[in-house]
Amino acid sequence: MEKIYFKKVEELADYIVETWDPKMKWMWGEALLGFALSKLDEHKKTEKYTKFLCDYCDYYVKNPPRVDQSDTSAPALITYAMQKKTHNEDYKKLTDRVLYYIKNEPRLIEDSVNHLGNSLEGKLYPKSIWVDSLMMFSVFPSLYAKENGDLEMMKIASRQPRVMAKYMQDPVEKLWYHSYWVKQKTHYPKKKIFWGRGNGWVIASLPMILENIGDNEEKETIITIFKETSEALYKYQRADGAFETVINKVGKTYRELSFTALVAAGWFHGVRLQILDKKFLDAALKAYRCVVDSFIFKDRGIFMPEISGPTIPLPLFPYWGYRIVPVRANWSYGLAAIIFAAIEYDKINDNN
Repeated sequence: MEKIYFKKVEELADYIVETWDPKMKWMWGEALLGFALSKLDEHKKTEKYTKFLCDYCDYYVKNPPRVDQSDTSAPALITYAMQKKTHNEDYKKLTDRVLYYIKNEPRLIEDSVNHLGNSLEGKLYPKSIWVDSLMMFSVFPSLYAKENGDLEMMKIASRQPRVMAKYMQDPVEKLWYHSYWVKQKTHYPKKKIFWGRGNGWVIASLPMILENIGDNEEKETIITIFKETSEALYKYQRADGAFETVINKVGKTYRELSFTALVAAGWFHGVRLQILDKKFLDAALKAYRCVVDSFIFKDRGIFMPEISGPTIPLPLFPYWGYRIVPVRANWSYGLAAIIFAAIEYDKINDNN
C-alpha cells in the first residue's frame, strides 16, 4: 500500500520537472525542491531529474546570483549535488561562493549569522536569527564537511542547533519561536505563539545534520533537542494526521501541509536513525498519508494544496500575521517536504 503513496509523490515530482522552467529563483524554496529531486534520483538510482537541475545551475553560471543571506545559501544544495555528478568546474564555483559566505559572514550572536545577512532586507529588518536557518544555513555545510573532511565547516554546522535552541526554543513548551531579535534581546513572537513550518524546519533538518556529523561532540545535544521538540509536537497532531499553521491553536487556524510533510520526513528519519520510537513512526505515517491523500489530480496537472506562503515574523499581531498568510498549491518548499518524507519512508521499508 505504501508504494502507492510513494508512486504518487514520484508522479508529482515528474510533473513538476516536466512543466516548470528550470530557471527557478536562486532562493531557499527552489533550493530545497532541487535538493529533494537530487535525493530522489540518488535513492532510486535514476537520472530523471539531472538535466533539470543542471539547467538550473547553467542558468546561474551565466547569471551569477547574489549570495547574501541564509536563504540564498541554500541553493548550494543543488550546485554541490550537480558538481559531484558532473565534475563541472563552473558548478563548483557557485558552490564555493556559498562556502565563502558561510565561513566569512560576520557572526551576529555566538556562532550564528543574521538570517537576512547583508541583503537589502537585512539592512531594513532588525538583526535576528531565524529558525529557518537550521535548514537553509546548516544542512549544506554539514553535508559538505562530511564528504570533504572540512573541519571548519563541520564546527559551524554542528554548533548551529545548540545556539539556535538556546535563543529560540521555549524552555517549558520545548517548541520553537520564529526568530530572536538580538538588539532587543527577545524572541519573536513574544507570547507563546509557535509557527508550524518553522518547527517543521527543526524536525526535518536535525536528523539530516545528525546523519552528517557522525560522532561529533554536539551529537548528544542535538539528539536531545530533536527528541524534546518531537515530544512537544506530538500532542498537537490532528485526528486527520495534519498539523496547523499555529501549532498550539488547534482548530483556530488552518492545517498546513508543508509543515505536516516536514514533520513526517523528520520523524521517519528519526525512526530510521533509531532515535525515535514506534509512536513517532505511526504518527509520521498518519501525517504522510494525510498529505498525499490531499493531492489533487486534474487533467491540467498534479497539485499539493494547502501550503502557506513565505512567512516573516511580524512584531505586531503575530498570531494574525500567521493566519492571514495566503495558501496555495505547489509551493516549492512544500513539494520538497513531501519528497523528503517519501524518500525516508521508502528507506524504512527497504531496511525492513
